[in-house]
Amino acid sequence: MSTKFLDPTNDVAFKKIFGTEKNKDILIHFLNDILVFKNKEPIREVQFLKTVQDPEIASQKTSIVDILCKDEKGSSYIVEIQVARTSGFEKRAQYYASKVYCSQAGIGDKYPNLKEVIFIAIADFIMFPNKKRYKSDHVILDRESHEHDLQDFSFTFIELPKFKKKIEQISTLQEKWCYFFKHAKETSPEEFAKIIGKDVIIKKAYTELDRFHWTAEALQSYEQSEKKIKDYVSSLDYKYDEGLAAGERKNQIAIAENMLQERLPLKVIVKVTALSLEEVKKIQASIKKTSSKSVRSVKSKAPSKKK
Repeated sequence: MSTKFLDPTNDVAFKKIFGTEKNKDILIHFLNDILVFKNKEPIREVQFLKTVQDPEIASQKTSIVDILCKDEKGSSYIVEIQVARTSGFEKRAQYYASKVYCSQAGIGDKYPNLKEVIFIAIADFIMFPNKKRYKSDHVILDRESHEHDLQDFSFTFIELPKFKKKIEQISTLQEKWCYFFKHAKETSPEEFAKIIGKDVIIKKAYTELDRFHWTAEALQSYEQSEKKIKDYVSSLDYKYDEGLAAGERKNQIAIAENMLQERLPLKVIVKVTALSLEEVKKIQASIKKTSSKSVRSVKSKAPSKKK
């Protein structure tokens, strides 16, 4: 049975909620609720920018980032939703941030005019196993004094699997956003009323996820995006299972070889290793063949006796 709300971690849904002029207020509130601004005024306005494109794939019209915008003071914000774990995502985040930073420098521009770049990622997987908190903020600090002299880069990561709070435990807007990303698609009307409270923006974000407000064409795009992610995750699972099976078989063969060396009965080896009798016999024949070759090799190298 289909639920009322769609999944906000879906690429199409995410961009609909946070990446359109119509919902610019949702993005502004989200940024202000998630980021920690020290000695800085909250964001009041943002301008959407074209998502950065790598020259090698620009011809394919493939966006590098989900959302790219800048505020009224010129600071740039990259907002990414990442569902499936990909190799080197942390490095990718730094690469994206550096590309946006460098793109500010036109001909004749001066370095002091470069503005900061803030990268935010909502990840539906564990990025930092050793960290207990679901949200981590990363900046460049002096190794010894921990002074924050280089202030133009910051990275915020939200790891949804680490967010464990239930509705009745939620007390901040930051927690409401995390609950929204993790549980919106399974939120019932009763839970919806509890989570919303008096927060107009959170309510608007949920309303944008209401499938009954989507056109047939938009829903089709959403479903295609869902299928793409599921196919990708399935391929990763298959590769993992394939590797696991290969490792398990290798272990079974090693055990069988050891048991054959100990001259244990074939029936016992079959029972212990779960290999078939034919497989065990092949391993046995292989061992005998290898052993025979070794004996012949030793004899051929042995010095001949003089008469």
